[in-house]
Amino acid sequence: MSARTVVYDTGMLLAMLSGDRVALVLHHGLRAAPHRPVIIGPVLAQAWRPDPKTVHAFSGYLRDCTVPQARGAAAPVQGKYAANAGCVACSKAATLDSYKRAGAMLAKAVPPGKKRPDAADALVVVTAALHIPALIVTSDPGDLAAYAATLDNADIVIERI
Repeated sequence: MSARTVVYDTGMLLAMLSGDRVALVLHHGLRAAPHRPVIIGPVLAQAWRPDPKTVHAFSGYLRDCTVPQARGAAAPVQGKYAANAGCVACSKAATLDSYKRAGAMLAKAVPPGKKRPDAADALVVVTAALHIPALIVTSDPGDLAAYAATLDNADIVIERI
């Protein structure tokens, strides 16, 4: 089995910002992974705040992660693997087809409780599906599982932070 590409949702970023020990240990443990953890633009936008503490913390986290198709972001593949190839899945994460796929998920998914559909969560699942096998780290596993359930046979593991 190949290593899973890790995709963070907003809950993971907020956990790291709050100093959650489990989140930080997981994040630091991924520094040697062939593919950097993925943070999609909408998730970064949900977590980003211009206060000095957030800016300082994110300066370190963003060095360790990739934001697909964002100018200035770290390359998705690192270490000895970087010389051989980039990441085709990262190049497709923010395409018209991906946004349409997320919209289709929003129409089909049944979020738990009375939660409203969340486009950023659907895009996290689309990004994970492009990278399968994948692991999504989230504070809301039920929400992400509802979107993942709209996919056929996607090898995505969803882990609560």
